[in-house]
Amino acid sequence: MFTVLGSPQQTRSGWTRRAVLQAAGTGMLGVNLPKAWAAELQPQELPARAKSVLFVFLYGGPSQLETFDMKPDAPTTIRGPFRSITSRTPGLRICEHLPRLAACSDRYAVVRTVHHSQNDHNGTHFIQTGHPLPPAERGSANVAATDKDWPAYGSVISYLDQLAAQGTGLHFPPYVYLPRLLGHFAGYDINGQYAGWLGKGYDPMATHIEKRAWDDNPYFRNCDDRELDFRLAGLRLSPQITLDRLHRRQSLMEQLDRTRRSLDAPSWAASLDTLRSQAINLLTSQGIAEAFDIRQEPDQLRDHYGRDLFGQSLLMGRRMVEAGARFVTVAWDMAIRGDDTSSWDSHRSLTRVMKNHLLPGLDRSLPVLLKDLEDRGMLDETLVFVAGEMGRTPRFQNRGAEDGRDHWSYCYPCLFAGAGVRGGILHGTSDANAGYPEVDPVSMGDLAATIYQTLGIAPGTRIPNAQGQPVPLVESGRPLDVLFS
Repeated sequence: MFTVLGSPQQTRSGWTRRAVLQAAGTGMLGVNLPKAWAAELQPQELPARAKSVLFVFLYGGPSQLETFDMKPDAPTTIRGPFRSITSRTPGLRICEHLPRLAACSDRYAVVRTVHHSQNDHNGTHFIQTGHPLPPAERGSANVAATDKDWPAYGSVISYLDQLAAQGTGLHFPPYVYLPRLLGHFAGYDINGQYAGWLGKGYDPMATHIEKRAWDDNPYFRNCDDRELDFRLAGLRLSPQITLDRLHRRQSLMEQLDRTRRSLDAPSWAASLDTLRSQAINLLTSQGIAEAFDIRQEPDQLRDHYGRDLFGQSLLMGRRMVEAGARFVTVAWDMAIRGDDTSSWDSHRSLTRVMKNHLLPGLDRSLPVLLKDLEDRGMLDETLVFVAGEMGRTPRFQNRGAEDGRDHWSYCYPCLFAGAGVRGGILHGTSDANAGYPEVDPVSMGDLAATIYQTLGIAPGTRIPNAQGQPVPLVESGRPLDVLFS
């Protein structure tokens, strides 16, 4: 029997792994694990291709067979209702309702063989973190986030940027989510978008857009400027509180902080410090306030993006990157709880909804974003990543007005642009039905490695998990170097 810190620990050899770790951590074995782990946690830097990532998240799962992997020669039960058209990319035929994207396909690369095994909306965790959803007692219908989740890409980048800043502070929020946190329009709090076990201090700064009514869908209509008030959720200075009064409150809190630190405050207080510092900076910074004011953009450009919520959110995403944000997610979200005709989750009415809303909206706004970034000299230093959490079933369910496709995570496309990406190329080939990868399958780990490496972060960089132990950002996966010039 061996006792560590008053707790008996025994195995067949007389030691448990936990006991060994505890003993090592206290120096009893001549090894100081915390110090060893600290050495492992030093960020590994690479030459960066990009300063920022703009992730266009098409929540729900866009159909590959109605977008970028059409199979015009397949049976009608496979190919669906739309014709394919040629693009500027050799061998790429895309949907007839994406003519602008066809005309500018030389600006982006198409990866057609993304795949994973989380065949439900919990794939949101996979696509936003590069890791599968941690084991938990939650089924496909339970998408709620927990503090056990892997941190999102943006949260990891925020954490690493804070380390690099060495307490000097960051001039702009590193991780921003637009136009609302994923699922919040419909009353969900979806996993994958938060900092998870890194702590709330690295959660995204999210804007808060209201809709007109519970059954309203601002992605499917034009919005006026009163609605497009991209204010940060929970962060609006009351008219009764002047900046002078706010600064006096801050001074008082600093005095309390000094007292608290002298009493050896718990570790969670550091997270609160980070959050409070961010909040005060956001409330008092004129530059940040201006960055979130979309009315500063010319009317003509706003018209080109489209006055619906998706188009204006993409424009705001460009403003966030321009202001210094490192990772920006623009989500085309489900607007109405339980309504799969309000998003890319096309179980029902696929023909009508994709033809009238989804495809025209994407086709109008995404090409404008790419051109706008290029015109401003920002495309070379911004990685644009466009994807959903899954695709749709190869079988087209033709049920009249209720036609559609169900969930399919086993093969679907994504787009990359900017940051040295070779536009006008295809990577990967699916089978005859766009059901499974046939050549060059791409995993979630591959996507994660590509995103991190493009920002100059080695995929093998380690961060502390919930137990403080170093874990690699990417456990398996290789960067898609073939996409870059």
